[in-house]
Amino acid sequence: MKESISILIPVFNEGQNILPLYQKTLSVMKRIDRRFEVIFIDDGSTDDTLSQLVAISEGDPCVKTLSLSRNFGQTAALSAGIDFSMGEIIIPMDGDLQNDPEDIVHLLSKIEEGYDVVSGWRKNRKDPLITRRLPSFIANKIISWIGGVRLHDYGCTLKAYRRNILKNIRLYGEMHRFIPVYARWIGARVAEIPVGHFPRRFGSSKYGINRVFKVSLDLMVVKFLLSYSQKPIYVFGGMGLLMILGAFFSGAYAIYLKIFRGVSFILTPLPLLCVLLLMLGFLSILMGFLGEILTRTYYESQGKPTYQLKRVIR
Repeated sequence: MKESISILIPVFNEGQNILPLYQKTLSVMKRIDRRFEVIFIDDGSTDDTLSQLVAISEGDPCVKTLSLSRNFGQTAALSAGIDFSMGEIIIPMDGDLQNDPEDIVHLLSKIEEGYDVVSGWRKNRKDPLITRRLPSFIANKIISWIGGVRLHDYGCTLKAYRRNILKNIRLYGEMHRFIPVYARWIGARVAEIPVGHFPRRFGSSKYGINRVFKVSLDLMVVKFLLSYSQKPIYVFGGMGLLMILGAFFSGAYAIYLKIFRGVSFILTPLPLLCVLLLMLGFLSILMGFLGEILTRTYYESQGKPTYQLKRVIR
């Protein structure tokens, strides 16, 4: 029997888009010979979005609506959808009619080739160049470089995931866009395919230029978690050793100036810099020790393994 599908659609003040989006998605899903469900997640809308979703859910057993108590953001809304979904393949998509539901078929075809994650690439993106496409282009290059997964479009919500990939991933901040990086980290096969993209017809975009800064900070967190979550002493200890080395050189140079140039210690900031770097270096190393203790507490108190098992072959 073919794997069942859960379509997750987070929405916030998309009243004019709900009905046509529902009709398009349902039309596509009915042509696919699989069990499916469509889950709308209302992220604290203040227009008539929720009332429309309630009416649709009451009239269609394939549709489920989750109503969040306030606006938590897209990542939290997707997390709620994942928690309440039942499908073996999970496909999130935007609720603004810019994604094409027809592309669900192509995502599923790629998944059937043996991939665990298939990411959509809005190759002909219909968004403003300066405020949307250019920042996204730069962000995608940086994420690909740091994360190690070469994708053109991390920001495209339209993706397909196997459930077993998502079950051990908890999402915070704006980190839903980094799921392919997490997936590759645990050994998943990741692919990318071009998908359609339409200009927004109704409503307004919920994203601004400030998202670039949020994504940048989240990327730092992702890099730390992927590379150093099980060995924090490498980060804090490494920084501490560098600062102690800096303290040694600044102190040595201050002594050199005193002996060979006759420059008094009180006439140069080097002695203060030496003491400051020495203190910060030792504090950073101590923070690394604390991080190591917390890491062991985290894994051992919950019985979490430090590895990801793919399968057992007898």
